[in-house]
Amino acid sequence: MKRNAFGLSVGLLAITLLGSGCGYSTRRPFPSGISTVHVEMLQSREFRRELEFELTEALIKRIEMDTPYRIADAEHADTIFSGEILEVRQNVLGKRFDTGTPREQGAQVAIRYRWKDQRTGKILVERPRFVHQVGYIPAVGESFDKGVRVRGIDQMAERIVETMETDW
Repeated sequence: MKRNAFGLSVGLLAITLLGSGCGYSTRRPFPSGISTVHVEMLQSREFRRELEFELTEALIKRIEMDTPYRIADAEHADTIFSGEILEVRQNVLGKRFDTGTPREQGAQVAIRYRWKDQRTGKILVERPRFVHQVGYIPAVGESFDKGVRVRGIDQMAERIVETMETDW
């Protein structure tokens, strides 16, 4: 009998807390008051063909999927996202002992970007150097294109969108 009373008490307490606004939300904490974002075509200092187009496209898709914001043209957007690919570096992470050929390779993509509220001029997020690293294994058929352009670009776009969230 005491167990039922205890369970009922805990249940009522939980309902009271949730009803009073002390609950939690599963929504990601993006700034309110913003409904649209314009993503400018990223610039690039790198001579890797179309990397800036691929990252811009991945950012647009991630913003549409993971945020409450809509993509808009620059004239009508509440905020503007702009950036530049600074460099891409590749390195060998491990070699095969028998042949000396790369067993695993890695690439780092460094960019700088800014997210600005164009209504107020306030900088919402600014990263002068944001680096993302991805590894790939040539021995199993992965190449720079598969490792970086397919997986790495989407991962980087996801990390950038995470920086658009407000602090707790």
